[in-house]
Amino acid sequence: MSDLFADDPEWADVVPIRQYENVNPIAPIFYSEEYKDATDYFRGVVKTGELSPRVLKLTERIIRMNPAHYTAWQHRYKTLIALKADLEDELRLMDDIAKQFLKTYQVWHHRRLLLTALNSVDVAVLELEFLRDVLADDTKNYHTWSYRQWILAHFNNEARLWARERAYAEALLEEDVRNNSAWHHRFFVVFSSGVRLGDEDREQVLRRELSYAKEKIALAPNNPSAWNYLRGALEFTKTPFETLTSFVEPYTTPQSPNAADVVDLDNPLPSEQAELPCVAALEFIADVYEERGGEATSKAVEIWKSLANERDVMRKKYWEYRIRDALQSS
Repeated sequence: MSDLFADDPEWADVVPIRQYENVNPIAPIFYSEEYKDATDYFRGVVKTGELSPRVLKLTERIIRMNPAHYTAWQHRYKTLIALKADLEDELRLMDDIAKQFLKTYQVWHHRRLLLTALNSVDVAVLELEFLRDVLADDTKNYHTWSYRQWILAHFNNEARLWARERAYAEALLEEDVRNNSAWHHRFFVVFSSGVRLGDEDREQVLRRELSYAKEKIALAPNNPSAWNYLRGALEFTKTPFETLTSFVEPYTTPQSPNAADVVDLDNPLPSEQAELPCVAALEFIADVYEERGGEATSKAVEIWKSLANERDVMRKKYWEYRIRDALQSS
């Protein structure tokens, strides 16, 4: 039995429109017969403006074959609204498509439209739980993270949505301290999105976050994600980099100080297995010298030279640029 819409009596009243009708393309795309059939009938219903239950079946067929077909998604949403369909049922129907096509933007944009129309914190809570399952399969998927942050910001419910987000990011970093997406989400929750309940004392929050970043840097000193977080916290709060020189300096030498000789709980030392000196630490100290200016600029230049010629030759052109810029400004 044929699955083509052309062979289905239900669709006999629709005039299909071929993509290349009255056209002789130089390099036509080789679509399957099923896809050409579905999209021909889709163009037919779009032309007539049809919004009906059978259009939902048609658009689902197309989306499962091509989840990036944004026109099919848009017409599907328009049809759902016109029919006053149950949008929560639509979310559940689309769950397996979201999991199968995680990296397709249209999948998440459709869910965003549905949540906007539903305007329900209860549904938003369920959606965050669904996203936990999705991110368990791909913890660094940009579209999923972007959608999660949109939910938090759009509904902005402190007790039911925001309350567990820092702990969630922390749990992901316990699993993988190099998960840059989790670091970014923590920064979004703590700094970028406003002041969370219980975080009104911003000085205490800064101390907590710097302590957390230091702890993770000590665990894996050559993890750029933790260093970027540290820098971000300082820059966001307009805290001078120089305030952390005592923490950073042990990471700039070839060998870590003996932990038995130095005990400073506020400034944890690199782990015994650490590969030192750490490029991120050298860059940090160079930035401190550059901020000081004057004679200290020459110290920054020497560090950048070592990075360009020995420690970080992949970014040689960048370090040479930093040297030129600093010397021209001094």
